[in-house]
Amino acid sequence: MGEKKILVLGTGGTIAGVGADAGDHTGYTAGQLAVAQLLEGLPNRQDWQHRLVVEQLAQLDSKDMDAPTWARLARRIAVALADPQVQGIVITHGTDTLEETAYFLHAVLAPGKPVVLTCAMRPATALGADGPQNLLDSLTLADAPDARGVLVVCAGTIHGPVDVQKVHPYRLDAFSSGDAGVIGYVEEGRVRSLRTWPTGQARPRLLDQLDQAWPRVAVVMSHALADGWVIDALVQQGARGMVIAATGNATVHLGLLEALRSAQQSGVRVLLTSRCPLGQLLREDVQGQAAWHYSALSPVKARIALALDLLESGD
Repeated sequence: MGEKKILVLGTGGTIAGVGADAGDHTGYTAGQLAVAQLLEGLPNRQDWQHRLVVEQLAQLDSKDMDAPTWARLARRIAVALADPQVQGIVITHGTDTLEETAYFLHAVLAPGKPVVLTCAMRPATALGADGPQNLLDSLTLADAPDARGVLVVCAGTIHGPVDVQKVHPYRLDAFSSGDAGVIGYVEEGRVRSLRTWPTGQARPRLLDQLDQAWPRVAVVMSHALADGWVIDALVQQGARGMVIAATGNATVHLGLLEALRSAQQSGVRVLLTSRCPLGQLLREDVQGQAAWHYSALSPVKARIALALDLLESGD
């Protein structure tokens, strides 16, 4: 490693989790150890410890990720990206909403340096904990001179923020980038990239708006026997946007269509995506939906995109 600094931000998660039994990989409490403690156990620590700037930004189970934490994280990263002494950034994070945080950062920042989110599927106290290797791989990637953009590292694999999804509840390689493919791999302390680094989108004005109350945007799934009651209820509760996790090529159950059109007429933004984990939408006039708005993102990421658009526009 060179002499530039690597900023390490802790936010909690399973990687900082503690269990009562080393053989129990699922019965534990997330977000218990400080990120500084996680770094202490890594090999050859004396060779690079002086280069790390370590901060505990949050300490939570990522299923409980919230807007204030995202705002602090985005702003701290923006400051670090502007610092010529910072080579890269590593963020320890829980796996449950890691893909959402990665996409959020991608949607508000355009990092010219690597911003690497990493995690663990087993707590720090588990027999065969995966966190230390993931953390070491992330430091390697953050120090790579050509790497840039928001990236996710798990089980030696580098994923991009748009395509990555958690696809397994407990397997060590729990993440996939689907048919888009991974960005690359970290192998024996070396980075092997397979495709271009993600670029992101710089939205400095939006960074200043993140402390405002986020507009209510809900995810609604289209499914067999669906009807419009949930749409009507969400409108009554003040929803300003809805993402429909539609079937197949963004088709919507007839039982939802009338309620969705009524919601649109009342000013609610409706965005259609697919509940299918693979492939891209082929937009066409299905059920008179040609004028509707579509997204190639997963439903949870499309929700973030719509909420940020509404927040930025003030709609």
